[in-house]
Amino acid sequence: MKKPLSAIAPGHILFDRRAVALHRHRAAGLDWARHRFLFDEVAARLADRLLDISHSFDLALDLGGRGGAFADALLAMGKARDVIRTDLSDAMKSGQNGKFLAVDEEFLPFQERSLDLVGSVLALHWTNDLPGALAQIARALRPDGLFLGALFGIDSLHELRSCLMEAETEVTGGASPRISPFTEVRDAGALLQRAGLALPVTDVDMITLKYDHPFALMQELRGMGESNALVLRQKTFTRRQIMMRAADLYMERYADDEGRIPASFQIIYMTGWSPHSSQQKPLAPGSGQARLSDYLE
Repeated sequence: MKKPLSAIAPGHILFDRRAVALHRHRAAGLDWARHRFLFDEVAARLADRLLDISHSFDLALDLGGRGGAFADALLAMGKARDVIRTDLSDAMKSGQNGKFLAVDEEFLPFQERSLDLVGSVLALHWTNDLPGALAQIARALRPDGLFLGALFGIDSLHELRSCLMEAETEVTGGASPRISPFTEVRDAGALLQRAGLALPVTDVDMITLKYDHPFALMQELRGMGESNALVLRQKTFTRRQIMMRAADLYMERYADDEGRIPASFQIIYMTGWSPHSSQQKPLAPGSGQARLSDYLE
């Protein structure tokens, strides 16, 4: 049974953060331009949520931004006067302009009420305590500051997950953890409220990419810096028999008429505001001026 990330007890170490950083560092050293498409697309979709917001923000933070696509979008839209770009690996600084900091999303170095906008594109799913990370973001926001986040949902890579699990079970009689347990859509709004953010809004996209072969997908995940970083992951090389069987299952079940296979990425978008007196508030219970029974037969 899949376990939503929000159900993990605080303090439980699920992810090897050193491995996450090494994967990100390796991705920066590879041909990042070939593998950044998904992050650029999600950054653009996240930034589009600012089109319905009239005011701009003085100081914004692109948290875990890899190539800085969200920061670039903010500046191009005129929605931020200044942006701090960050990533877990300082190797991602290459090719970026402006302020850049190597920042761990689990331990934010920013003062309380110091930021007007925080955006995070596909980075927070690697934190061991997502509620805690969101609470730190909320503390760093000034009143009426905005958080925009995008993270992988629980249905991401369901094709790869099922094929790997079945293949390993067939070959070895058991399966080891291989794909991160992502957040469930239904939990996202509650996480924002738990962090102290007001007016929470969540929605979801499913982005499907096509590949010539399952091994091309696995190479893409490596190039994206999204390799397995679970603490309980298998530390030795996976047997060739398992990988070949998983690839065969993937092709048999999912290949289209052209022989290409899909990879599904469920993206959960989260929006929340730092509380401020100007924001709309729900009416107090019992304050209604009409009875529902007056409108029902």
